[in-house]
Amino acid sequence: MNGSERFLAMSDGAGILTTSSFPEDFLLPTDAEARIQIPRSDMVINLVGQHDAHIRALEQHYPNTRIIGRGNEVVLSGPPEEVSNAEKTINEMIALLVDGQQLDEDRVRRLVDMVGSDVPSPAEVFSGGIPVARGRLIRPKTLGQRTYMDAIAEHTVVFGIGPAGTGKTYLAMAAAVEALRSGAVRRILLTRPAVEAGERLGFLPGDLAAKVDPYLRPLYDALYDMLGPDETVALMDKGVIEIAPLAYMRGRTLNDAYIILDEAQNTSPEQMKMFLTRLGFNSRMVVTGDVTQVDLPNGKASGLRKVRGILGDIDGIVFIELSSKDVVRARIVADIVDAYERYEGQEPEGKPQ
Repeated sequence: MNGSERFLAMSDGAGILTTSSFPEDFLLPTDAEARIQIPRSDMVINLVGQHDAHIRALEQHYPNTRIIGRGNEVVLSGPPEEVSNAEKTINEMIALLVDGQQLDEDRVRRLVDMVGSDVPSPAEVFSGGIPVARGRLIRPKTLGQRTYMDAIAEHTVVFGIGPAGTGKTYLAMAAAVEALRSGAVRRILLTRPAVEAGERLGFLPGDLAAKVDPYLRPLYDALYDMLGPDETVALMDKGVIEIAPLAYMRGRTLNDAYIILDEAQNTSPEQMKMFLTRLGFNSRMVVTGDVTQVDLPNGKASGLRKVRGILGDIDGIVFIELSSKDVVRARIVADIVDAYERYEGQEPEGKPQ
């Protein structure tokens, strides 16, 4: 019996499935059984997923567990440990639905992983979030992102270190927007080092502003997504939001500000010190970067690589490490990150210095 056949009746209120409704060989002597009640009938379709996608995702992780349902009940049968984990996962899925959230295949897979890792309450990882413009709530999508968001809320200076696609910059931007809208700060400053990733800055057309603009474009994109182009431009025109190359930070003291340094792996130790000492009263800083993607000239040290050994014991400063498990782009991106980590682990000379 395939997933569609098993769950076809779940949305039509056909009644509760009883043990006597199963084929005689459904339960083996060594099997465990669990029964889960779905609180409301309108949750059934989202719990199952379009074309039973969520159930198929569960079956991939729990291949020896039978998952059968009818009406508002799901019945699990199979090896005890596997049934226990599948039951926990489905209960966490239901908890998200009760909270008003939607499920997708990626979230189901992440719940499965967290249940297997003994995270106390996986559904709570996705709860809460950062309110931004137009009623949007930016929620964490992984355990690492939740840890990162909590750190940003609790500490003065946060370093978010991890591979591309883990949401380091986007979540920091969301926190900055929320702080501005709540009145916690009066302005946002976003900066990046203008370092070439294999290309030559001098070959780009235009004046200095035009040359550095491509390096700052990801910051504009995140603001446009959260605030919309019109409000972003208006706030920039008023000086409430400033986006500038790192060199423009020298000599300034930044009070009542939310300050984000992106691509910090491309700072020198001297630039990192210069940036961190810009922090003024009632200000917060978030520094993001990926120490595996340093674009500095050969032999030049990365300020992001050195800073932890210098500042690791200072109260109010925290370092959050994200990994391929926190990548929220296409699943293949996480596989690419893992493949490069394995390769660089075997080829130390291939790592940037």
